[in-house]
Amino acid sequence: MLFHSTYGLRPAVREAADRLRAAGHEVWTPDLFEGHTFDTVEEGMEFKERTGKEELLKRAVLAAAPYSDRGLVYAGFSLGASVAQTLALGDDRARGLLLLHGTSDIAPNAQVDELPVQLHVAEPDPFETDDWLSAWYLQMGRAGADVEVYRYAGAGHLYTDPGLPDYDAEAAEATWRVALGFLDSLG
Repeated sequence: MLFHSTYGLRPAVREAADRLRAAGHEVWTPDLFEGHTFDTVEEGMEFKERTGKEELLKRAVLAAAPYSDRGLVYAGFSLGASVAQTLALGDDRARGLLLLHGTSDIAPNAQVDELPVQLHVAEPDPFETDDWLSAWYLQMGRAGADVEVYRYAGAGHLYTDPGLPDYDAEAAEATWRVALGFLDSLG
């Protein structure tokens, strides 16, 4: 289950899903913004605020529900990574969590049984500061997750999206190479 960023379900998300499918993975890309896409982070964040976090999570849960009994790997880009993390930590059948460009708060009572988690993030990243990532990493470990973090020096926040100024081809290719290996290891 691959969730889009605050820009909405853009071509880059569909291309990423196609890349994962070509590697033999079954992928769903729910549209949490119901057809809306945005040219700037600010426009996307404004839409997210109007829609509300609870509504977006409800849409995500409804999208994942028909497939969750299979043991999903949750994945997402930035805002979508936050959504994926929330769902994975609440789904005892989750097989893994792939976070691209983002993380989320962790409920104090969150518990998983060695959930494999891989995070890919720019260094530095204005949305994922070093202090935040250190605290997040420790909290995920306390929750029982088995976390790997990959940082990409000099890359922009959404560096895997070729349609955005943040795009970094070298960092994007390195991310996909490592992420595909991670997904393959989950079976």
